[in-house]
Amino acid sequence: MPDAFTVLWTHDTCRALRRAGRVGRRPPVAFSGVHSSLPAWSGARSGDEVYALHVNQCVVYVVSRMRMIDMERRDCCGTAPATWQDPAFPGHRDWSMLGADGCGAAAVHVDATPVRFDMPIPKDLLQGLAWRNSRGRTRSLKHVVDGRLERSIGLQGFYRLTSESADELAGVFGDAV
Repeated sequence: MPDAFTVLWTHDTCRALRRAGRVGRRPPVAFSGVHSSLPAWSGARSGDEVYALHVNQCVVYVVSRMRMIDMERRDCCGTAPATWQDPAFPGHRDWSMLGADGCGAAAVHVDATPVRFDMPIPKDLLQGLAWRNSRGRTRSLKHVVDGRLERSIGLQGFYRLTSESADELAGVFGDAV
């Protein structure tokens, strides 16, 4: 059974998506990295779902739902850089704001829904979202006050949702698509 994860897209990333006219378009790729500048998609496998989240004025939005295809470098990625000055993924220049130039970036090919910024996670669901680590321990979001996320530190990273939270988030997202 596939797992589901969340990844937080920063204000800079979302601003760059808007500026580049990517709202309403489906990203074919995201990027994983070994440095803290990028989320490490560790633990994710082909078929897993990843919910890209964005926090704006204490409201958490689902920006896109991505189904992971693979983490292989393909022809669509373009020529591998010969020097450190060459772009890492020239074939994905249109989506480079998702981390193509990050330290140790690796392309993650995805089948994604269009990028959007108008789908907030309902307050009751936000309060109950939970993630589990590799040892099976679960955690919920801290800093949720009256359905608003006061601090986004609990979302910063790449985290596996519990199956219950994944089902609830998929249900809400499915209703809105």
